[in-house]
Amino acid sequence: MTSACISTLAIFFTLSGLRAQSVTQPKDQITVAEGNPLTVKCTYSFSGSPYLFWYVQYPNQGLQFLLKYITGDSLVKGSYGFEAEFNKSQTSFHLKKPSVLGSDSAVYFCAGSDTVVG
Repeated sequence: MTSACISTLAIFFTLSGLRAQSVTQPKDQITVAEGNPLTVKCTYSFSGSPYLFWYVQYPNQGLQFLLKYITGDSLVKGSYGFEAEFNKSQTSFHLKKPSVLGSDSAVYFCAGSDTVVG
């Protein structure tokens, strides 16, 4: 059985000054057997309404946008069968996929900002 090796890295964009805000991914590597569900955790700490993003970087490729939460529906559908749910009470934006593939082996980046420009 093939497995997917998922690496994670949290990044935080601040565009409106210095504040005590952060985005955190608690595990730096996750191994999931092919066909099993995947959850990559991301929590945030923002004083206002956060703008949250997920990106992926497959081996030997550039960074690719997966999905974003700006406002509205808390369940966000993204590329490649991924989705994330914004949970304000738990301050989380976990990335999920119901059935992982070996080709999902990559580095996943959770990012956040309190300001969206353009």
